[in-house]
Amino acid sequence: MWLRQQHRADVVVVDGVGEHRGAEADAAVTVAADLPLTIRTADCAPIAIYSSNGVIGAVHAGWHGVVRGVVGECAEAMRRRGARDLRAIVGPCIHAECYEFGADDLDRLAAELGDGVRGTTSWGTPALDVPAAVRAQLPEVEDVDVCTACSPAHWSHRARGDRERQAVIAWL
Repeated sequence: MWLRQQHRADVVVVDGVGEHRGAEADAAVTVAADLPLTIRTADCAPIAIYSSNGVIGAVHAGWHGVVRGVVGECAEAMRRRGARDLRAIVGPCIHAECYEFGADDLDRLAAELGDGVRGTTSWGTPALDVPAAVRAQLPEVEDVDVCTACSPAHWSHRARGDRERQAVIAWL
């Protein structure tokens, strides 16, 4: 199952193979076994969210999606499907040391998610800490701690103009 990601907060619930394939959304949720959910990213955060009682979600979270609430929308859709103890893994994404961010937009995000989302680039300008923004919205978050802009093994549109994407696949 793959999505046409739009940098919004739309979530689809997938109950069967092929359902919502190619839908315009930035997150998907399922309780179906053997139904992989795929998210493709370059610098945005790919997030796999899971619950011990068999509900999973996959999220594409760039800063626009974070502002629009895609992480919380996915978590809520999972809770409606019975999820109780949500945990998440944030895959490779751009990190604060490489993600210069406008002061006004950063102030807006910090007002909503807390000052923990503020960072500083390696050259000393204001930056957004994307993994911190995810942690501000979910209680249990593991970060693989890979910056796509720094890693030669990952694609980065912002750092190198790469058109390719890595994929995160979540399945039961």
